[in-house]
Amino acid sequence: MRSDIQPLVPRQPVPPLSVALAGGGRFDLAAETPKNFTLVVFYRGLHCPQCRKQLTDLEAKLPEFEKRGVSVVAISADNAERGERTKPEWGLPKLRIGYGLNLRTARAYGLWISTSRGMTSAGIEETSLFNEPGLFLIKPDRTLYCASVQTMPFARPQFADLLGAIDFVIEKNYPARGEVVNLPAQAAE
Repeated sequence: MRSDIQPLVPRQPVPPLSVALAGGGRFDLAAETPKNFTLVVFYRGLHCPQCRKQLTDLEAKLPEFEKRGVSVVAISADNAERGERTKPEWGLPKLRIGYGLNLRTARAYGLWISTSRGMTSAGIEETSLFNEPGLFLIKPDRTLYCASVQTMPFARPQFADLLGAIDFVIEKNYPARGEVVNLPAQAAE
């Protein structure tokens, strides 16, 4: 079985990313001008109670990310109707909610794609295809700093931990890691 998912490489450019925002406007990664990072949180969609919990926590921590020079957006492949419902139904007045993520773009970010299993515990039908979660810290020059990608909705990185890591990274000017693509010959032994 062949996969079209190719991992992104730290210190290398990430794919273009532009989506509509709930409440109007667009998120375009190329137009972001954060001091330190853009945090892109890909979530599964309105149907996912784990996503709701995660994004509610993110909403509460937005001021802490802003203090650290981090712009934040949460993005799903939901259609406009579901994307627009997310902000008010989940109580996310400040968090930028992007919707309409093209699944080919999701694949370019290395996200896994799932098929619907019907109604969720939140009482909302899953869409026929949707992306699984991912979290990306992207530098102002649009290169990847770090990423976390999952195949299921559980065991996501905690934002409190991420804030602590960002403090360390900024203080120590810590470089992105995981940049080795081609292993030296002795590594194969």
